[in-house]
Amino acid sequence: MVTDPVPVVLHAMDVISRAGVDAALRSRPEVRMVGEDTPVGAADRTVSLVVAESWDSATQSLFRRLQARGRRRVVLIAGEIDNSQLLEAVGIGVAAVIRRSEATPEALVRLIEATAAGDGTLPPDLLARLLDRVSRLQRQVLHPRGWDLAGVSAREAEVLRMVADGMETREIAERLCYSQRTVKGILHDITSRFQLRNRAHAVAFALREGLI
Repeated sequence: MVTDPVPVVLHAMDVISRAGVDAALRSRPEVRMVGEDTPVGAADRTVSLVVAESWDSATQSLFRRLQARGRRRVVLIAGEIDNSQLLEAVGIGVAAVIRRSEATPEALVRLIEATAAGDGTLPPDLLARLLDRVSRLQRQVLHPRGWDLAGVSAREAEVLRMVADGMETREIAERLCYSQRTVKGILHDITSRFQLRNRAHAVAFALREGLI
């Protein structure tokens, strides 16, 4: 089935990065570069693509402006980002993150298409380090104090773990012997209950709360 190109708004902290990414994507039939004044509709698929060398105050301000404008599908091409910065980025609206060294045209197109569909992607090594960080937090801080993390069922936590592992809805459904509709319903319940924006935000929430 042929689908329309995904509209992409490009934001970059410097003109050289902007020119390079624009040149790499403009010839791709899967995407369509559009201006920042493109209106946001109810069924909007527009992806905001941000290129930033570091997670500094200027980058944070840009993401807050995008969030205020109703932009919910945002991809960050990052030079350097650590664990705490990654959680902060996802917390204020980043749906997907990719390192500049890995941002080939093919990888960017895949990421843009996934983000337009409502999915999100985080670098596996960063996810692994975050999981280790949360595991240590549970062992060293939460468990000794008798704290219990409530609000998410075992089934919901299992789905979140699989999302964190990069599995798609179809794969999760097959692994758990659910229908894809059921998996989507579980994710919808989680995002609605905790006012989360997308899958990446849900994973960041689960990591932050020690659920996975």
